[in-house]
Amino acid sequence: MRLDKYLKLTRLIKRRSVAKELVSRDLFLVNDKVAKPSKEIKVGDIIDLTLGRHHLLIRVKEIKDHCLKNEANDLYEVLKDEINETK
Repeated sequence: MRLDKYLKLTRLIKRRSVAKELVSRDLFLVNDKVAKPSKEIKVGDIIDLTLGRHHLLIRVKEIKDHCLKNEANDLYEVLKDEINETK
């Protein structure tokens, strides 16, 4: 599954077009490498997201073509979730 579609499916980002734009800005890493929106995601991949001051590190647990809102959190495991304070 494409990275931009996975981010939308997991509800980490609300719209796929927004996910595609953010990933295109080289803000996300997959397995410590800069990722493009078309990057194929596999189970076990580590995704590093930086959205403004929010830094999130997740591990892909499952990939589905469709999931309900209450199942979205089961698709990934949060490894790190922090907000960087500005000085």
